[in-house]
Amino acid sequence: MNIVSLARFQFAMTTIFHFFFVPFSIGTVFTVAVMESMYVHTGKDEYKKMTRFWGNIFLLSFAVGVVTGIIQEFQFGMNWSDYARFMGDIFGAPLAFEALLSFFIESTFIGLWMFTWNKVGKKLHLFFIWMIVFGTVTSSLWILAANSFMQHPVGFTIRNGRAEMVDFAALLTNKQLVLELGHVLTGALLTGATIITGLTAFQLLKKKNLSAVNQEIYHKTMRLGLLLMLIFSLGSIGMGDVQMQALVHDQPMKFAATEAVYKTTGDEAPWTVVGFADPKTHEVKGKIEIPDMLSILSYHSTKGSVKGMEEINSELEKRYGTHIAGHKMNYYVPVNTLFWSFRFMAGFGSLMALVSIVGLVMTCKKKQSLYEHRWCLWVLALMTFTPFIANTCGWLITELGRAPWTVYGLFTIEQSVSPNVSVASLLTSNIVYFCLFTGLAVVLISLIIRYLHNDPDELAKKDQASFATDPFAKGVF
Repeated sequence: MNIVSLARFQFAMTTIFHFFFVPFSIGTVFTVAVMESMYVHTGKDEYKKMTRFWGNIFLLSFAVGVVTGIIQEFQFGMNWSDYARFMGDIFGAPLAFEALLSFFIESTFIGLWMFTWNKVGKKLHLFFIWMIVFGTVTSSLWILAANSFMQHPVGFTIRNGRAEMVDFAALLTNKQLVLELGHVLTGALLTGATIITGLTAFQLLKKKNLSAVNQEIYHKTMRLGLLLMLIFSLGSIGMGDVQMQALVHDQPMKFAATEAVYKTTGDEAPWTVVGFADPKTHEVKGKIEIPDMLSILSYHSTKGSVKGMEEINSELEKRYGTHIAGHKMNYYVPVNTLFWSFRFMAGFGSLMALVSIVGLVMTCKKKQSLYEHRWCLWVLALMTFTPFIANTCGWLITELGRAPWTVYGLFTIEQSVSPNVSVASLLTSNIVYFCLFTGLAVVLISLIIRYLHNDPDELAKKDQASFATDPFAKGVF
């Protein structure tokens, strides 16, 4: 163990855990906003009950996401101070907008939305939740603007050994930002729809004596969730395809690693479906290939050569040198991790699209069909966990594929680590963070399970009774 590896592990741990809840909250609040829009449009009471029931799941995910975000920022300042010195002028601006604008909008309108049921008009209350959606989307915009600069630096100059911003508009029009934002948002909206669909399936599996009202509510929830799953799974696949085509030119080493291509291919490049790369011999063992498919995936043409990692590594050594700041450079990235992460991400994304189609067909006739096909409910219930795997794999590709850089072509990982941290302090903080994250996960899962003991109709009746109670009556105290 050394300082760099421990700092990288801590960054990975905090980022991955935080990113469990970012798409969770973005996606669920969007789905809940659609439910409330349907309530306002139709006036049907079951949509209001759906909105209130699933809105509380969103609030739980948002609360935990805030806590994990604070921890992530703390470890960033503790372990990566040299990176902060180099990038502070650029990194600080979008993060300031995220905290002062987007998070302010989210927190303000969450409070208004929570405490103004039956106190303001339906349309005004609907405006509150769509403002929360706006806040979550703009929050993603600012965070990804900073990350996109790390992937593809634009609008800057190097002055006194630091990157300084000279064009804020270039930061917001970065082509990498457009690609990342589209892929992350469609993935987040898919996550929310899949979670709500999966939890609905769990409810139907464990509760066999539901009232007719609750059956109707769960049926409508399932249909809406499956429809949104289909829309956003196809959108996520499409945006991912566009992003991967851009990688061929912008970060060829990352792209070559996701396909385990060590040697430059011919014009008709085969696609390796499965295989295991040997980083020492540069051989891919046990591979199964589909002729011409990699050219089709890369260029949407049956002809197109894909540059191999060996050739790319030689080009990078000529461009940046074999040593930077006294550190020997290795421009190869973790091939097997990226190769399989890409396949899990794409595979689960395609699976969610397929399952949503099957689910829509199985539930199109009547709500009772949900009980007649319990195998379908089990499949939908297990799909609850797939977005978390797909999202994590996507971020592994994004971050590990940028190695050995923190800012591509400008600043390396070794240059970024704080000079005053020790192995002991990093090991201690890793253990503390791991225990803290485990505790948060246990608490959140327990709260969700406990909350799901309720049903939408019964919960609405409890809320109505609480609204009818005089807060100053003697029995309240």
